[in-house]
Amino acid sequence: MNHSIHSADRATHLKIVVVALVAGIGIAALGISARNNADFTQTAQTNQVIKAGKPVAITSSGTSTVR
Repeated sequence: MNHSIHSADRATHLKIVVVALVAGIGIAALGISARNNADFTQTAQTNQVIKAGKPVAITSSGTSTVR
């Protein structure tokens, strides 16, 4: 048994890649699920409609003119 990754065979490299891939997917899924649960349980989201007012042109003198 050789304990060097440099001299490991193809099957060992494949096992390491598969374990790393599964671990990465698991950590990403855990992070996404934790973020989504925190958003829905801690904050109440309300939809607000913002209506546009009259058009305004800003002049260099600092006063606004309604057109």
